[in-house]
This record gives sequence, C-alpha cells and structure tokens, in this order.
Amino acid sequence: MSAFHKMIATVKSALEVAPRASSPHAPFTADAVSASATPMHSPRQLLPVAQLARRAELTAQFARELDAVGGVFLGAVTPDEVRMRVVSLARELGARTAAIGAGVTLDADSIARALEHAGVAVIWPGAQGTGPDDAGRAAFRGHLAGCDLGIAEADAGIASTGTLAVVGAPNRPNSLTLLPPNNLIIVNADRMRPDLAAAIAGIGAETFTTKRVALITGPSRTADIEKMIVLGVHGPKKLYVLAIWPHEA
Repeated sequence: MSAFHKMIATVKSALEVAPRASSPHAPFTADAVSASATPMHSPRQLLPVAQLARRAELTAQFARELDAVGGVFLGAVTPDEVRMRVVSLARELGARTAAIGAGVTLDADSIARALEHAGVAVIWPGAQGTGPDDAGRAAFRGHLAGCDLGIAEADAGIASTGTLAVVGAPNRPNSLTLLPPNNLIIVNADRMRPDLAAAIAGIGAETFTTKRVALITGPSRTADIEKMIVLGVHGPKKLYVLAIWPHEA
C-alpha cells in the first residue's frame, strides 16, 4: 500500500469515529459540529479532521481523473520529501538537463540544488542568456526545446477533470510546460479545488484576464490525422504530477 493510500485510510478511520450532523446531506459546518459534539470531540478538534478529509477526497479524485487522461500521479509527499522525489524521477527518466520555474509555495532553489548535486544540469528562467528581452526569451525557448524535464508548480489543481492551472510569469513562463518532452508539475494539496469555477475564484478572476494561465489536462495529444490519438505533438508527451501534503499545524 502506498503512503498516499495509507493516508486516505487514516482519514477514513478518523471520520468513522467522529460524530456526524443529523442530516447525511447537511454541509459540514462549525455550527453542525457544535450541535453534535460531545466533551470528547469538541468543534476545535473535529473541524481539522473535516478539512483533512476534504483535502484527501479532492486529491484522490484528482489522481483518478489525471490517470484517465494519461497523466501519471506520483503520489503525495511532505514538503521535506519533494527534493528526493524529484531527483528520483529525473533518474528514472535518465534526464541530464532540467528547467525549473519559480515556486508558488515551494522553495524551488532547494530542488534545483538537489538536481545539480545528482548531476542534472539546471536552467532557470531569468538566468544569464534567458533574460526578459526578445533575444533572451528566444534563447530560453531554445534551451527548453532540448531540455529533458520541465518542472513547474501549479497555482491550483482541479479535481473534477485532473487539470492543473499554472499562471505564467517571467520566472515561470508558459513555455516551461509546453516545450520539454517530460513535464513534472507540483501542486500543493491545499490548492486542490473541486471544479474550474472554484479554481478561478481561488486564483482570482483578474489574474485570468491579465496574465496567461495554462490549463493542463494530461499530456499533449491530437487526433486530427485519421482520428488516431498521437501524444506529444504540440507539447509534452509525458505529464507527471506530484502533490505536496503540507505539515499539519
């Protein structure tokens, strides 16, 4: 049994002993918990269990939907385990070069150092020769085209479709998720949203109108020629996703 499935089982066990609201269809709120709580289970104790259960539910749904569209879910790890898992994937792929964008909640510098320590050459958006001018961007795209692995952190995951939302920025350009043949996208489990509407609300509607937001659902594919599915035609052929399970407060 994987660590992720053990985590789901732990949450399920915790819920089985927790008191429930009188109606099975009633939303799980602080008021509902207060009405049904016993001295052994106060609202302060129960609400985090509900939040943990919701996080696990959305992550599990995301993993199922990602698998359905041809992506590979690598499981959920703690922030301390990210570096080891990224290096492990790079070795599995035989990657000699990797491009990594700035993190959203993670320290991307530490991941880059771990890759370099493992013998993987790392290129950064904004580094020398990959500046913000046209020549710099063209040079960076050229580096990415020959890169073995592109790594980015998503701003949100959409559980209902296994989709990742990645907001483009100078230190995390959209080309990072378009040009390398293999993509690893990292998403914080607390940023899992049930659907697109919730993801837009979480990121902010203004961001969608002022910045480039990539919505990525599985590896690149097309069926334009004789209705045969072909992967990697206009983007990565392989998409890997790693979920970060934050430390509990």
